[in-house]
Amino acid sequence: MIEPDHPRLSVVQQCKLLSISRSSFYYTPKGETAQNLDLMRRIDEQFLETPFFGVRQMTWHLRNDGHLVNEKRIRRLMRLMGLMPIYQKPNTSRPAKGHKTYPYLLKGLRVERPNQVWCSDITYLPMRRGFLYLVAIMDWHTRKVLAWRISNTLEADFCVEALNEAIHKFGPPEIMNTDQGSQFTSFAWTDRLRRSGIRISMDGKGRFLDNIFIERLWRTLKYECVYLHAWESGSEAKAGIRKWMAFYNHQRPHSALGGRSPAMLYWLRRDGTQPDHQVQRVA
Repeated sequence: MIEPDHPRLSVVQQCKLLSISRSSFYYTPKGETAQNLDLMRRIDEQFLETPFFGVRQMTWHLRNDGHLVNEKRIRRLMRLMGLMPIYQKPNTSRPAKGHKTYPYLLKGLRVERPNQVWCSDITYLPMRRGFLYLVAIMDWHTRKVLAWRISNTLEADFCVEALNEAIHKFGPPEIMNTDQGSQFTSFAWTDRLRRSGIRISMDGKGRFLDNIFIERLWRTLKYECVYLHAWESGSEAKAGIRKWMAFYNHQRPHSALGGRSPAMLYWLRRDGTQPDHQVQRVA
């Protein structure tokens, strides 16, 4: 897909043309043992079911399933994955030192049209011999995924790239909601939002339900796509995610959208057509 020795295009230019981050191209499998990678996969699956499990509960769960593990090991793996229980601040949601956090703006807000509220989050993607991270930008009202990127680090760059793509393709929203992660409190992220006139909203500490729609996206993605494959490389993962995202946006019926797909509802509402389902009010 990318030719490192291309006579006219650098790796950076090729990555931009293919809409992938450079870190994904340079991805190499992490140095975890096969046993640890298997444990990380099991932790990820269980965390989707019980996001309130801390290190102790997760350790007990794995021991009950016959795995000889201690809390120190599970704590390290969960930190590596960016997973901590909802009553604590997740590793992927740790604000950068000196960076401002913002209040949650969606409580009681009537969300009734596309581009009124967007949300974003990061999740862990297991690979056959390593792992990646995925960020997505979603329209809150229609659940349409507007842009996404994969990376092998938790730096802010790949998040900003996804945000730039979404704004370029669909115009800026009124509000962007995220957790308080260092990627989303970084200057690069918040400055891009401010320059576009977008109001910044952030979940409360440990408030799992404040960004519930994108959390549901991760659950659906993992059970319908990620856990059914064992990708060998970043390019394989990107191709698999791209195929599923297209299916999710354009073909997968959504019960909360009256059986419509997210893309169908997004463009209906942008065209001014009033669908016959209720608007969403955020609790």
